[in-house]
Amino acid sequence: MTFAIILFAATYMLMLAFSKYRPYIALASGAIFVISGMLPIGSVMGAIDFNVILMIAGTMGLVFFFIESKMPSLLADLIMEHVPNVQWTAVWLSLFAGVISAFVDNVATVLMVAPVALEICKKLKTNPVPFIISIAVASNLQGAATLVGDTTAIMLGSYANMSFLDFFWYEGKPSIFFAVELGAILSAAIIYFQFRKEKQPVPRGAARTVVTDYVPTVLLSGAIILLILASFLPEKPDITNGLICCTMFAIGLIYSCIRKKSAAAILEPIKSIDFETIGLLLGLFIMIGGITHMGVIDAAAKLLASLGGGNIFILYTVIVWGSVLISAFIDNIPYVATMLPVIQGLAAALGVNPTLLYFGLLSGATLGGNCTPIGASANITGIGILRKAGYEVKNKDFYRIGIPFTLAATIPAYIYIWLFYC
Repeated sequence: MTFAIILFAATYMLMLAFSKYRPYIALASGAIFVISGMLPIGSVMGAIDFNVILMIAGTMGLVFFFIESKMPSLLADLIMEHVPNVQWTAVWLSLFAGVISAFVDNVATVLMVAPVALEICKKLKTNPVPFIISIAVASNLQGAATLVGDTTAIMLGSYANMSFLDFFWYEGKPSIFFAVELGAILSAAIIYFQFRKEKQPVPRGAARTVVTDYVPTVLLSGAIILLILASFLPEKPDITNGLICCTMFAIGLIYSCIRKKSAAAILEPIKSIDFETIGLLLGLFIMIGGITHMGVIDAAAKLLASLGGGNIFILYTVIVWGSVLISAFIDNIPYVATMLPVIQGLAAALGVNPTLLYFGLLSGATLGGNCTPIGASANITGIGILRKAGYEVKNKDFYRIGIPFTLAATIPAYIYIWLFYC
């Protein structure tokens, strides 16, 4: 276990230090986990979240058609007509992404909203890096708002037998949705403050972009609707969301071939897929599978539980902020999967209602990914989009927004959940 922890920590330090080479560092580390036997070869496929990989690939392809249709440019024009300056543009884009992310996977949200943000930044001649980071962290925040917002929320709903409406009103009290929205309001204030110097007015009077092909918009909208509907299906396959996105992408390819009648109709959309981002995620999935197999996550969960002792407030505090810290560096899905039965056992032993600890776990684990550029798939995806657009994201660029945003979102949720469910 010790070597697994050292390798995992060294990998993250290298990825933070050498941001341009993150995919290669992650894949190399994943290979070491497999070659050394810390992750058996037979367990590699199970460690990779193919649902996320397929969803990213399919949505990237759909976004290529979406951009090609000039719809992001039209949406950018519409948004710019209703905001006074660049500062408010950033705030509204992050809120817009958050609303979508409450119902659609965080990664898909970033892939869908980022092109609009890039187009706005191009029109305003401003740096898109802080805009895309704001969109990514806002997407992560809203993932805990509803049962369908994020995989961890779905896992909690399934484990605790909670329905969609239970995330709004549970046990006769306002539920976690309102805790997340309270955090969203305060974190929007953080975005407003971060862009305080961006007071330049939005230009008016320009002609709206004309969109002549609405099929890509229909396909992307169809993907969103199907992702929402699929979230209500019981016992669905784990790769359902990925299959939805790839199927819609395949339909787009067929449509493009019929319309353009050339090989470029297939090659260009496939080339638009960011394989470096996919490689980085593959490496991370294998690494996390390795430390999970070696018992590191189980040990971390038990350590958090032991630190709380028998005091419910201390235990709740340790779970929330420990989850924030752990999820800043590891994928929150295996961590939450491990912690759910631990929390149930702790609550039974202490004779308390587990809801307080469940909601504390979900809020901390969901928001913790916003602390680092590689703490959540949405962050990795957003940085990948910027890299393809020719922009380098430095660690300090991310920390400047991500850390204050995390604190602003976590603290009110932490207080809210304690007051209503202690």
